[in-house]
Amino acid sequence: MEERKRIYLCLAHMSEAGLEQKYIQEAFDTNWVVPLGPNVSGFEADLESFVGQGKHVVALSSGTAALHLALLLCGVEKGDEVIVQSFTFCASSNPVAYLGANPVFVDSEAKSWNLSPDMLECAIKSRISETGKCPKAIIPVALYGMPYDVDAILKIAAKYNIPVVEDAAEGFGSRWNGRVLGTFGDYGVLSFNGNKMITTSGGGALICPSEEAKRKAMWLATQAREAYPYYHHLAIGYNYRMSNICAGIGRGQMHIVNEHIMHHKHVHELYENGMKNVKGVEIHSNPTALSDSNYWLCTLLLDENVEVKGQGGMYRDAASESIGGIISEVHKSKNPHTDCEPNPNVEALRVWLDKKGIESRPLWKPMHKQPVYESSVAYCNGVSEALFKKGLCLPSGPMVSDRDVEYIIQCICEAIV
Repeated sequence: MEERKRIYLCLAHMSEAGLEQKYIQEAFDTNWVVPLGPNVSGFEADLESFVGQGKHVVALSSGTAALHLALLLCGVEKGDEVIVQSFTFCASSNPVAYLGANPVFVDSEAKSWNLSPDMLECAIKSRISETGKCPKAIIPVALYGMPYDVDAILKIAAKYNIPVVEDAAEGFGSRWNGRVLGTFGDYGVLSFNGNKMITTSGGGALICPSEEAKRKAMWLATQAREAYPYYHHLAIGYNYRMSNICAGIGRGQMHIVNEHIMHHKHVHELYENGMKNVKGVEIHSNPTALSDSNYWLCTLLLDENVEVKGQGGMYRDAASESIGGIISEVHKSKNPHTDCEPNPNVEALRVWLDKKGIESRPLWKPMHKQPVYESSVAYCNGVSEALFKKGLCLPSGPMVSDRDVEYIIQCICEAIV
């Protein structure tokens, strides 16, 4: 087989490099190489126009920073409880721990893979019964871009008067009933990490309900400074604002965001059509007419009874490196197994694709199965654990071509015995 380029999972493609370079050069020419400036304001205006609904947006250093600020603005304090979707990346729950609060993990429903409304209400009732008070916030997550059941979650949140912080980091441009995710709850969180739908190399944004909330978020994000001719602080602040350089990249990316979303949807359609007759393989798709995923990552489920070449040799040796991007330092694993891991055929398929020059990854390991959160309260129905064992993420970025998808499907079919 001829040597091919490596096909990466998801890479934000800078097809408007000329515009990006223009904004960046302006920042250097005007000496605005700092965490503020015209590009930051311009990027925020572009985002406000994109999300609509009269929302206000603050550009920040990361989506995690946005989530941290949102929880602060919701009044979350040490000892409080926050309900977090368990089936997600750790950035959804870690900010809860930053505040000394306690995450309460809630499992998913099988159709969208996101926060189960039934389990959510069960958890709220249980926490009220056990602690005498409601959780301080609810964090639903748009897993791989798929919308959560907005209507059901907001109805439950309103019933118990609990703020909702939408983690739409993976769902930039995804919609529920035609409306952009991140605009339904009290606050919304976006991410512009290097692998997201658009990128600022790193960065994120907080969607706020009002100009007043935006100003408070900006104040907290710039070290909570007071109006004195010297540095005088009445509150703890954070260094969370986006740089003018990064915002310039974002302004350029906003010119092609709709093209990116359309391409991701096109890639998903190619996977769905190309593997609809492959026995034991299921591509995850919009479960309802109200759901409109950006398909940030295309995902598949592999039936546990499907045999894949090499699966008998999986998990024999401990891993020496981490999956999921460039990591500066990781701890080597001491044991090849954990108590919750992908099925051997899924790991075998990942290894097979890697040898073919195709990057793929397991689904997110549920937070309630993470050792760092072993003492946290969790309300589980088994859905996220079952999905984690059977699921795999496929290359989905703007650089993935039709020929790439054809090759990936071919390699998957070759791997199945």
